[in-house]
Amino acid sequence: MPELLEQFSNAVAERSAPISIEDFQALIRRMYLEKDAARGIDGTFMWLMEEVGELAAALREGTHDEQAAEFADVLAWLTTIANVAGVDLAAAVRNKYGAGCPGCGQLVCACDDAGKP
Repeated sequence: MPELLEQFSNAVAERSAPISIEDFQALIRRMYLEKDAARGIDGTFMWLMEEVGELAAALREGTHDEQAAEFADVLAWLTTIANVAGVDLAAAVRNKYGAGCPGCGQLVCACDDAGKP
């Protein structure tokens, strides 16, 4: 795990190196799982909702940098809940969206605009 933290730190320093969902989830797990598990899913979900509210405000009147920071916070709290719930986000995304839109099955969604997604 120390290699992962070093890789992530280097990627952040470079700002151009991609980070996988797996690596991000492992990083969040390493940094926060003990606290997150103690808080539980309900308490952690409330933090996520607070961050979603902050994102909504930033989208209305924030700068691009503020918006980006709030997107990162929402993603981190969502990842935190997945860790507490024991959900592998990369597998969940791959299973649901890896073959295309879950509604129509196309790589470019052809669903009716009135319906989901």
